[in-house]
Amino acid sequence: MDGHLAGPHAGERSCAGSLDPAEWRALRILGHQMLDDLFDDLEAVREGPVWQPMPDDIRAAWQAPLPHSGADPVDVYADYRRLVAPYGVGNRHPRFFGWVHGGGTVIGMLAEMLAAGLNANCGGRDHAPIEVERQVVRWAAEMLGFPKEAGGLVLSGTSMANFVAVLAARWAALGGAVREDGIGGTRLMAYASDGAHMCVARALDMAGLGSRSLRLIACDDAGRMRIPDLAERLEADRAAGMTPFMVVGTAGSVDIGAIDDLAGLAEMCRENGLWFHVDAAFGAMAMLSDRLQPLLRGIEQADSVVFDFHKWMQVPYAAGCIVVRDQAVLRAAFVRQADYLRPTGRGLTAGEPWPVDLGPELSRGFRALKVWMTIRTYGADRLRAVVEHCCVLAQRLAATIARTPELELVAPVALNIVCLRVAGGDDATHDGIASWLQETGRSVLSTTTLGGRRVLRAAIVNHRTRASDVDAIVSDVLDARNVFVVMPRR
Repeated sequence: MDGHLAGPHAGERSCAGSLDPAEWRALRILGHQMLDDLFDDLEAVREGPVWQPMPDDIRAAWQAPLPHSGADPVDVYADYRRLVAPYGVGNRHPRFFGWVHGGGTVIGMLAEMLAAGLNANCGGRDHAPIEVERQVVRWAAEMLGFPKEAGGLVLSGTSMANFVAVLAARWAALGGAVREDGIGGTRLMAYASDGAHMCVARALDMAGLGSRSLRLIACDDAGRMRIPDLAERLEADRAAGMTPFMVVGTAGSVDIGAIDDLAGLAEMCRENGLWFHVDAAFGAMAMLSDRLQPLLRGIEQADSVVFDFHKWMQVPYAAGCIVVRDQAVLRAAFVRQADYLRPTGRGLTAGEPWPVDLGPELSRGFRALKVWMTIRTYGADRLRAVVEHCCVLAQRLAATIARTPELELVAPVALNIVCLRVAGGDDATHDGIASWLQETGRSVLSTTTLGGRRVLRAAIVNHRTRASDVDAIVSDVLDARNVFVVMPRR
């Protein structure tokens, strides 16, 4: 047996399949170096570019064939530092405003390391990581004002959480037979604003209902679903033989951060016997703030709410959440026990209900640990302060745009997303400005389309962002405007 496969006990050799190091000290030193480098990177993240494109030689390195012989971990880590670390998406940087991506924290990073070391499968059985997840879900339910009967899961993100919510609503509408027989000839219909995230339509698609089963309802000038239009659509669909079954409210729309009239939607759902679901991907965290909480009035009446911890809570990717008012509905929509997984009420197979009984995944990582450690370390009050600070910065940016003649504020600022246009710029100009800012590494903005026009979009999410970073958005855009508007384009 090759000596490098020796196990940890002196004088004893491991089996040929062991992947433990033959000599732990060298790998321990490398591990400490990795950790030190991560601390250095995060401490100095402000000093580097927000984002930088991969040069051709770096891209070419990713075409290497499958390696059949192992390499020294020192060399593998050197390749990581050269090929991967400099070319991330950039959301750790305080001037990343392109999308609603949290900046992550050192505590979250360390939690990921601990979770990987434990290597727990959180699909089921009776062990502490499951209790961590249950406590995190209870905390989420408390934040949302849900009853004690509520339950849920920590998932990869709101996309998967919306899918779970659709399946729960489908079961609530059609009963247990839907899991064996499908929806048959029933034409289930769901409703959301035309500012809802694309993952809502995808959830209906994946649930076998088809994306055409989603009715998009027009929004008012503030980006909120028009409830009278919703009522008309419900009446028309019922008259046409369709079966409305759920309404999806939005708390923080993807384009402008708009919040639907959730209380009004809750009332309409009660009157019509519909499942009321809220996609609060980042807006849910506003429930921590006494000042912002009134914007979400009615969310506590929802049948289900989904949101992401990896956005405003700054938990490292990926960690989303679904909370359902009545956990029994969620369990009925998913539970399916196999003999080899049957809980017995004692030993390792105790602890019902298992997470696999509440959602689609059996193999599940320990995502909840980084959420639990983040909440325990910072507390709800400090996380609330991050949310409020981002909203204050968004209003600061909006005010600066409003008094800058070369710029135009193109949408109301409900929370933390600011949309703007530059004077004299067409759609291609705005695309060019966003790309130029990204490629120069100065800041990252994204674009979207509002009222048929391309606009620049700044989402202020990162806990590291300061007033000076937000002020720089205006100067950066004006500099880019000089390149794409004032100077002739070739």
